[in-house]
Amino acid sequence: MEWITIATPPFGSIEKFDQVSAGKAPDGCVARYAGTVDGELRVIALWETKAHADRFFTETLGPVLAKTLGPEPSGMPKVEHVDVKRTYVA
Repeated sequence: MEWITIATPPFGSIEKFDQVSAGKAPDGCVARYAGTVDGELRVIALWETKAHADRFFTETLGPVLAKTLGPEPSGMPKVEHVDVKRTYVA
């Protein structure tokens, strides 16, 4: 079942997101969108499964943030999720 995450990173710039993401999508990530809501950066990702998203957030993101932002980043992103029940493609 597809899974969507809506993350608010611990940094606010799209340039930092580009630096952290290195332009490549993580394993199991179908699509990612980065933009702002009320001046805060949001990263919305569509995952093949919840397991792919969980693996990325627990095994990959922390070390990447530490490498890019330093050993004491200002925290992990706040993440909300959507358990996809239907997909409609235009």
